[in-house]
Amino acid sequence: MRVEGPLSLADAVTDRLRQEIVLGHFELGDALSESRIARRYEVSRTPVREAFARLEIEGLVCTEPQSGTYVFTIDQAEFMKVSETRSVLELGALRLAMQHDPDGLKEAWRQLTVEMEQAMRGGDSTTYSRCDARFHEALYQHSENPYLAAARRSFASKMDTIRNKLGATPEHMKKSFTEHLELSNAIANDDVEGAAEILDRHIRHKGASFWTVPEKIRETRRERMQKLASLPTAS
Repeated sequence: MRVEGPLSLADAVTDRLRQEIVLGHFELGDALSESRIARRYEVSRTPVREAFARLEIEGLVCTEPQSGTYVFTIDQAEFMKVSETRSVLELGALRLAMQHDPDGLKEAWRQLTVEMEQAMRGGDSTTYSRCDARFHEALYQHSENPYLAAARRSFASKMDTIRNKLGATPEHMKKSFTEHLELSNAIANDDVEGAAEILDRHIRHKGASFWTVPEKIRETRRERMQKLASLPTAS
């Protein structure tokens, strides 16, 4: 797993680590060892440290003083705030896409629902999640508004990680596919308001029945921090 980057080792390490977190190679709340990742990627600890800093800005990791760096966790309240933000952005992107490039959006969604159905029937949750992400990305691409896409990037990687976690069960894929097919059909029939209603419901309710917060990880981390805080300091 040697990392090679033509521009910057920090860029390469950031990209690789982001990909591994998003694809679920780490569990939420996992501790990330700077030295272990450096050995694994065959780089020094400096680009790993920089990657941690960049991914913390994206919300994928968090660094706790005197404790370490961890893959993010998310609770129900934060998940709902992310969902609210997504709904606002994607509803706006939907209406703009139907103004500027309706045919492009219709065709993109048609093709993606075909791929999603194939992945669902084959039990391929990884491919399904990737298609799911591309389905929503198409809204921004065809809206022809780079500012919407820029706003999305502030939480895109975190949302992709959550999507991969949620998409692991056949039940979720079936429910998700039904909603995406409804969206594609509504847009194919130029029913923008109907699609907007489906999209809002899809985003806000997504994961309500499937998402479980790893509270034990949070409790363990709190206990660790309490123990560290109680240790005597050098005078």
